[in-house]
Amino acid sequence: MSLQVFLETLDSLERQAKEQFAGVVDANDLERLRVEFLGAKNGLLKAAQKQLGAVPVADKPAAGKRFNEVREAIESLLEETSNRLGGLPVAKLTGPLPDCTLPGLPPHLGHLHPITQTIELLKEIMGRLGFTVTEGPEVEDIWHNFVALNIPDDHVARDPADNFYLQPIDKKKSDEAPALLRSQTSTVQIRVMETTKPPIRIISLGRVYRPDEADATHYPMFHQMEGLWVDQHVTMAQLKSVLRMFATSYLGGDVQIRFRPSFFPFTEPSVEVDFFWNGHWMEFGGAGMVDPNVLTSVGIDPDRYSGFAFGLGVERLCMRRFGITDIRDLYRNDVRFLRQF
Repeated sequence: MSLQVFLETLDSLERQAKEQFAGVVDANDLERLRVEFLGAKNGLLKAAQKQLGAVPVADKPAAGKRFNEVREAIESLLEETSNRLGGLPVAKLTGPLPDCTLPGLPPHLGHLHPITQTIELLKEIMGRLGFTVTEGPEVEDIWHNFVALNIPDDHVARDPADNFYLQPIDKKKSDEAPALLRSQTSTVQIRVMETTKPPIRIISLGRVYRPDEADATHYPMFHQMEGLWVDQHVTMAQLKSVLRMFATSYLGGDVQIRFRPSFFPFTEPSVEVDFFWNGHWMEFGGAGMVDPNVLTSVGIDPDRYSGFAFGLGVERLCMRRFGITDIRDLYRNDVRFLRQF
């Protein structure tokens, strides 16, 4: 085949493509022309490419150049026509053209987990009461988790069955200091008092770990909000006032709360704090005046300063706010459940 004949074939093919693409009115026509001109097996360009092999060797560079120009021109026609029909790739243009006047579909946006929502609200409420947010590590040592909190060696709170120790405990090794997942956010108040002089007014929110059997109100991993106020002349009356103001701000003016005498190694006197929900009283935290031994362990003079501390269960506050009756629902990761909040 002579070069002239081959070039005339390509010119004819280009004119034919321009005419036919100009008349395309829907996606089906466009797909038909794409296959007709650019099909990998039986397309017109594929057939022309085969004819290129019959062109004399000396004329192949000119023939190949023109073939590439025609191929690019047809591909451009395909793209331009596709844009005219809606701008989607040809493979996705099926059926009638999209109606741009119809309202769009709202995207499915994620949102914060109900526990995270609760934590952010607690920070806001306690911030209005003058408390600053601080944090501490979740992997703790014996000193911060027990010793500095006035918890003796033989106390049941140290039992391996009641904690997540990260290494075995060998009581024969007096210098051993095994690490554990913190069992309370009270460890943060120790770390703050070690490095900060009174007055101190802080809260700490975070995960704590206890090997409790999961049921409707218990879970082996949960969240606490720890509060601490150390200054001169801090009293039990101030503690009760802060907790009542917090409960009213978070749970509403109609909430019923009560304080029951209790015992914690790190506070004296100590109280349990309950709120009334679903026809019965539910514990949502413990509190009390900071024990003088705790102040002494962190270098604060208990004759000059006093303070109170409280620890509240975030999950139980979250459940009260959202009307959740089983704490396990918060950790099942069921999107159908979480979307309600």
